Amino acid sequence: MKLKGKTVCITGIGGFIGKRLAEIAQERGIRVRGIELDPGRADELRKQGFTVIVGSTSDSKALTGAVKGSDYVIHTAAIVREGGSLEEFRKVNVRSSVELAKIARESGAKGMVHYSSVMVYGFTYPPFVTEQGPFRGEGNPYCITKIEGESALLKLNDPPKFGILLIRPGDVYGPGSGPWVVRPIQLMKKKLFSLPNGGKGRINLTYVDNLVEGTLLALEKQAWGEAFNITDGTTMTWREYFDRLAESAGLSKPFSAPAWFLKGLILLMSAAYKLIGKEPPATKEGVNFILRENPISIEKAKSLLGYRPTIETETALKKTSDWVKVYAKSL
Repeated sequence: MKLKGKTVCITGIGGFIGKRLAEIAQERGIRVRGIELDPGRADELRKQGFTVIVGSTSDSKALTGAVKGSDYVIHTAAIVREGGSLEEFRKVNVRSSVELAKIARESGAKGMVHYSSVMVYGFTYPPFVTEQGPFRGEGNPYCITKIEGESALLKLNDPPKFGILLIRPGDVYGPGSGPWVVRPIQLMKKKLFSLPNGGKGRINLTYVDNLVEGTLLALEKQAWGEAFNITDGTTMTWREYFDRLAESAGLSKPFSAPAWFLKGLILLMSAAYKLIGKEPPATKEGVNFILRENPISIEKAKSLLGYRPTIETETALKKTSDWVKVYAKSL
């Protein structure tokens, strides 16, 4: 099925992934609508030719306006943090996702692509884990609600009336990436970023353009009811990745310490921040994210979708580095 000429609604269209998805979709002749919480971002997106509704994904009226006239919905909006209130995560990552799917179905859309995450496998998954799992919440609200969101949404999968498709991105980087570019640099500037256990684990590199490629391929194939891991198919150690990031930003390479020591230090720091009524800049859950050691399998996406990363890793890292060199001082 060709997507050219179709209308796609993107939630979180002003975010790092949502905006790039919108730009590439537009380049391919897809009409793009979206919903964005920030009015300023919405205005900028409208200047690029996108139809944007200002509102929250928890607002059913705003969602109805956003999905109106859409053939498909791509749901990128979510709470993406290392930790926090499980109920807050459930409200957005589960209940709002289900509400969106129901509204899209009632509005006449044919299906929804839901951005889940490889974090449905938890922190201690086996090497080259496939879409079959195992699935591990490991007490983390992000992991737990990504698992719950998938399960709740798949109950609505009823093609050809309305289909649900799950994309599980790896660690998504690129110019402007919050979790893997902007926030680490901000912490490095404050001397608050460190690598647990020497940074010997491995990051599942996922350049944003490659994620978009996999997403649009899955939608073109109408792979309803399926889940796909999408990464660059390459990994590197956390040490190598963050050393390169620091160098691009003109900062000192992050130091390393045992994970148990860092978690203890963060607990003490969190208590101090709580006393002054502020959120701590780092969390012990964040340490767990950088302890992950194993690569993710993308063989299913390769075999069923014909997915191949369109941007090679070194090219993607250079594009990211070039952006960091320009914007690091302002982050």
